[in-house]
Amino acid sequence: MNMPDAEGLLLADKAFLALRDLLTSGGLRAGQFVSMPDLMRTLGMPMAPVREAVKRAESAALVRILPKRGVAVMEATPALIRDCFHLRTILDQEGARELVRGGAGNRLDALRATHQRVLDAARGGITSALQREAMQVDWDLHTALAEALDNDSVREIYARNRDRISVMQHSRPLLPDRIVPAMEEHLVILDAIAGGDETLAATAVRDHYRQTLRWWGIIV
Repeated sequence: MNMPDAEGLLLADKAFLALRDLLTSGGLRAGQFVSMPDLMRTLGMPMAPVREAVKRAESAALVRILPKRGVAVMEATPALIRDCFHLRTILDQEGARELVRGGAGNRLDALRATHQRVLDAARGGITSALQREAMQVDWDLHTALAEALDNDSVREIYARNRDRISVMQHSRPLLPDRIVPAMEEHLVILDAIAGGDETLAATAVRDHYRQTLRWWGIIV
């Protein structure tokens, strides 16, 4: 029976959260195939909740079920890369405009300082720890832009899209040659918001999108 545990989570819920963490952390890579028995062993859970978790992951477009074979992790195809980053950009642009309208530029001072610190460190040399921090700082800005919309439906869409982007990013992590320009592009966005210019802020978000796709080898 799929009974709630001490935290009130059904076993199927726990299996899905564990599977999602495995996917978004790079434990399962984009395009990878895994059999159900192997997935059960990895998650340490029985067949029924793992099967339900896989169904939910497929509905979230994170995996594809191959009947009688197993599970294929979503692939980082050029079309999917473009679609996911385009969706993020649409929401980020409106989030940037909302921050300008609300005069929230000064509330982003701490985020700007973190970006500058990572940028300065990256110019002096890249370490594994700095790569991990840069990825987190990168997401901190995008999350701040989405949160500026203060819309639960947007939060749900953004979170699902973030999961897909996270899976793709582990197929090509944020490498040293991208950290410096990414931080510089983010600082342009933050400066435009602080300067109170909606158009400039939205344009900076769009420019960041183009540069991100170019780094993935996609020209728009």
